[in-house]
Amino acid sequence: MKFSRQTTLRAQATVTGVGVHSGLPVSLTLGPAPVDAGFIFVRTGLEETDREVPAVAGSVVATDLATVLGDREGPLVSTAEHVLAALRGMGVDNAVIEVDGPEVPIMDGSAAAFVAAIDQAGIVTQSASRRFIQVLKPVQAAIGDSFGELRPHASGFRVEVEIDFANPVIGRQNYSIDLNPEAFRREISRARTFGFMNEVARLWSAGFARGASFENTVVLDDSRLLNTEGLRFSNECARHKALDAVGDLTLAGLPLLGAYRSVRGGHKLNHAVLTALLADRSAWRVVEAEPARRPRGHVEAGAGMVGGLIAPAYGPDVS
Repeated sequence: MKFSRQTTLRAQATVTGVGVHSGLPVSLTLGPAPVDAGFIFVRTGLEETDREVPAVAGSVVATDLATVLGDREGPLVSTAEHVLAALRGMGVDNAVIEVDGPEVPIMDGSAAAFVAAIDQAGIVTQSASRRFIQVLKPVQAAIGDSFGELRPHASGFRVEVEIDFANPVIGRQNYSIDLNPEAFRREISRARTFGFMNEVARLWSAGFARGASFENTVVLDDSRLLNTEGLRFSNECARHKALDAVGDLTLAGLPLLGAYRSVRGGHKLNHAVLTALLADRSAWRVVEAEPARRPRGHVEAGAGMVGGLIAPAYGPDVS
């Protein structure tokens, strides 16, 4: 696969599960999309016609415990971050995501099932050059004691996460990843969402976590991990925050060229930083990847990395 070209899925693939907040059964189908389509959610199973919502920052209608996308008529798809992270992390540019319920299925709490679905569907190269949003200068946002920043980065997309919880099982953790499909699959795709037993009653009363279980959540009490199988990584919670950040920042609409740093952050902070970036037209530009001339027999790097030349597609001052 040549990373200078856009990609989509070869065929459809379906996963079924329950929504972690709604507790309702739901099926999700990933499928091909044309060049420059980006990621489009199609909400099916409605009383009237299906409704589409593009996976872009302007479609975000809520960020409480999950990223929720919708339109003028209201929310359409909740908990979009894990499937978006899988698509972006695996180097897919264009896809249709059909969901027959109000929430993306949580599966095992990670992006692993969506990576498996992408593997099943297959990835194909399209005719158009891949485009990126290149970060030109630092942009920050702060919410309480949470801080986030997008800054220029020499190549590709890097995520740096710091979390700090009073819970002794988590404590303070740091994790960084330079995103490419191999690293995404190996390092963060299997990191699960996590929660605390002492918050269950409050979440249930607020309409959240009704589908949460030990099968899809890392659960902790005041002093210990309650999942009998243990953690998948010693810093699984920080890795999951990195996974969420990849998914939330996918709502830029194009792959990012830059580095993202999150301190004690979450969906709300991720969205705030992305919104700040897109609002500052001097902080970014769209560029195209141009294939470099390679010696015969040379194997190019995986999708999601930047190779060859980077040529401006249009500047940030052009709508």
